[in-house]
Amino acid sequence: MFRFTRVGRPATWVVAGLLTVLVAGCGGVAGEPAAQGAGPMARTTLAVAATSTATGTAGVTAAGPAVGDVNPSDGAVNVPTSTNSSDNIVTGTTVTATFSEPMDPATIESSPAGAQLTFTLAETSGNDVAGTVTMNAAHTTATFTPTSSALAPNTSYTATVSTAATSAGGVAIAQVFAWTFTTTAIGYTAQAPVELGTSGTFAILTQTGVTNVYASAINGNVGASPITGAAIGLTCPEVMTGIVYTVDAAGPPCKVTNATLLTTAVGDMAIAYADAAGRTFPDFIDLGAGEIGGLTLLPGLYQWTTGVSMSTDVTLAGGPNDVWIFQIAGNIDQASAKNVNLSGGAQAKNVFWQTAGAGSIGTTAHFEGTILAKTMIAMKTGASTNGRLLAQTAVTLQKNTVTQPAS
Repeated sequence: MFRFTRVGRPATWVVAGLLTVLVAGCGGVAGEPAAQGAGPMARTTLAVAATSTATGTAGVTAAGPAVGDVNPSDGAVNVPTSTNSSDNIVTGTTVTATFSEPMDPATIESSPAGAQLTFTLAETSGNDVAGTVTMNAAHTTATFTPTSSALAPNTSYTATVSTAATSAGGVAIAQVFAWTFTTTAIGYTAQAPVELGTSGTFAILTQTGVTNVYASAINGNVGASPITGAAIGLTCPEVMTGIVYTVDAAGPPCKVTNATLLTTAVGDMAIAYADAAGRTFPDFIDLGAGEIGGLTLLPGLYQWTTGVSMSTDVTLAGGPNDVWIFQIAGNIDQASAKNVNLSGGAQAKNVFWQTAGAGSIGTTAHFEGTILAKTMIAMKTGASTNGRLLAQTAVTLQKNTVTQPAS
């Protein structure tokens, strides 16, 4: 409350200034647009981009927490009913909400299990899903894990974060946040990504070297071990971003010698190969008798007792957290001028091609994902890849572009 002591007649400009301050402190400007939804399926009755304010003792207004990324994404379809970790522990598909700032876990987590009603999941028809809610170590991401081993197939679900969710600073989200997704009838379970370890920090990693026809463009680190650095046939300008690592003083002038790092990375590459090759309970076996050109592939574990060829374009369709693992007993052979395409938000960092043979990317073709090859990986003239080339023998380049995907 303001108290004014009258000393004569206040000037008109003083009154106007005070009114301006009071009006500004009472709310937003008329005609401001409403908060935008998190996705196409967000209901208009629930605000899905919540922003709250807190007023300190000095009257300064600060933005409050909001829900940003969610998984599955709003409006997602073909969501698997269950999740399969790398050690084949199956649970119902988890649902996550990531906040714009650290939250108070006591306002969100289940303790004891099922006690907290801040973050809930329900069939859109109204049936609640039993589960538990946990926060990550940074207190920025909440995960709802169903108690059952699977969600119902062909079912629409609504996830909701209520205004009980409060930041570490004691500010609640301003409005309820809700989003929907729909499960699939296909009986596959989602895979955990292959753990690449330090090999994941390389765009190209080999044990017997890199041959190259100038000029290629590499965006990411390059390394070879135990072969000498002289076996890396790239010039410094061709490594656009990243570092060339060698085990000795030989190699391009811009190289960094770090035999210890390379020994660890090559070891991690072997572990990653074994992880990908050792995954069990494939969702698809010998799909297309090895010819996958023209197909749209959902997330999952694929296994072939033959090689795999792509005579036409291939599309991997799924969300940003979905994982594809391809176990191939023979070679990978992609035809010239054909592409591996990603759709629906799928990311190259979550695509893993494990081949017991060699990988061949055709002239001017484009590839997506990490290749874990028992032997060599050959990129033909003008081919490009958004992924990693991790070969237990050599990598051969011919005027290619290789871009290490964001982790």
